[in-house]
Amino acid sequence: MARQNYLFTSESVSEGHPDKVCDRISDEIVDLVYREAKKSGMDAWDVRVACETLATTNRVVIAGEVRVPKSLLKQDKNGNILEDAKEFPIINPSKFKSVARKAIRAIGYEQSGFHWKTAKIDVLLHGQSADIAQGVDNAADKQGEEGAGDQGIMFGYACRETPDLMPAPIYYAHKILELLAAARHEGKGEAGKLGPDAKSQVTVRYVDGKAKEVTQIVLSTQHLDGSWDSKKVRKVVEPYILEALGDLEIAKDCNWFINPTGKFVIGGPDGDAGLTGRKIIVDTYGGAAPHGGGAFSGKDTTKVDRSAAYAARYLAKNVVAAGLADRCTIQLSYAIGVAQPLSVYVDLHGTGKVDEGKLEDALRTVMDLSPSGIRKHLDLNKPIYAKTSSYGHFGRKAGRDGSFSWEKTDLAKALKDAVNGKERAAA
Repeated sequence: MARQNYLFTSESVSEGHPDKVCDRISDEIVDLVYREAKKSGMDAWDVRVACETLATTNRVVIAGEVRVPKSLLKQDKNGNILEDAKEFPIINPSKFKSVARKAIRAIGYEQSGFHWKTAKIDVLLHGQSADIAQGVDNAADKQGEEGAGDQGIMFGYACRETPDLMPAPIYYAHKILELLAAARHEGKGEAGKLGPDAKSQVTVRYVDGKAKEVTQIVLSTQHLDGSWDSKKVRKVVEPYILEALGDLEIAKDCNWFINPTGKFVIGGPDGDAGLTGRKIIVDTYGGAAPHGGGAFSGKDTTKVDRSAAYAARYLAKNVVAAGLADRCTIQLSYAIGVAQPLSVYVDLHGTGKVDEGKLEDALRTVMDLSPSGIRKHLDLNKPIYAKTSSYGHFGRKAGRDGSFSWEKTDLAKALKDAVNGKERAAA
């Protein structure tokens, strides 16, 4: 039987955390490729991006493999695409550098050790390996649908702890940093003197299996005024923390750790190097659910690390929204070049109203779980990914531009009908 009384902690990091700067740049490049593909008439299904970013003191390195439209390639004066000795098309670095600088500027870095205008940016992208590409392309030729871009396992999770069906600790850890970032960008009072780099951590006490109160609050935030100490930072940030926690009770003996080491002026990539894909638990469920291991940012949606993780969240959220369970974990597994998942696994954690085996069958009925099926169902072939790079890929509001479509609960009725139909047939 699952524990009912316990403490659980999750952390979040801000958009200016070094790793998140890299995630943002990588996802801006994904969006760039999708935008340019649409402009050039290139089929969005042919887009391929696997972009990794490294950031350190006034230096950004962008590397990886891409399949991009002609507008992003180097051409001679006659418009012929230039290729290197390996017959890869040569990437034109100018637009990639431009989106990286815009991302750094949007985050708010204008410091001597990391400045959007002066940072040196190296673009080391090259064409996608034909050996990898064939896993997707050849499967489409033979099976009539795209094969997965790689093997792997992906998890989705949902629960009733918060309005967005997310675990409470990660939900509130994100919310604290989102409110502080909004105040910083708007220049609200002294919050406008905060820096882009920040981390939060929230510990929640569960009683009878429900989130009851916060027992530990940790926040470390960069500040641009070097005279501030921990007490001053707490005075500035505490109203935003209280607003973020809302109706969630704060324990009388709650411990507050605000900038516990004292001064935090040097931040971002100048203080610590960043890499794409190092905050995968922050990106998902804060450790409250399993993670398959693959990062999301910098990848187009032929990569099931990204698209199938979105599908698994979408399905889990709809299971809970449909009232079929109070908690739901879904695992999907794939093999490179194979379209349909090798396995679908459901765990309702003892809260289910339906048989888990029947639900597994129903999930395959209501949604095509091939990479192309996922991309069509969730309409993923769009430049919607930069905004996913901070404050979590899940528990967000679906946007009019098609972003966060995997957070919709429009599949709940179909799931109910599919499960009930199977039960009637079995009877």
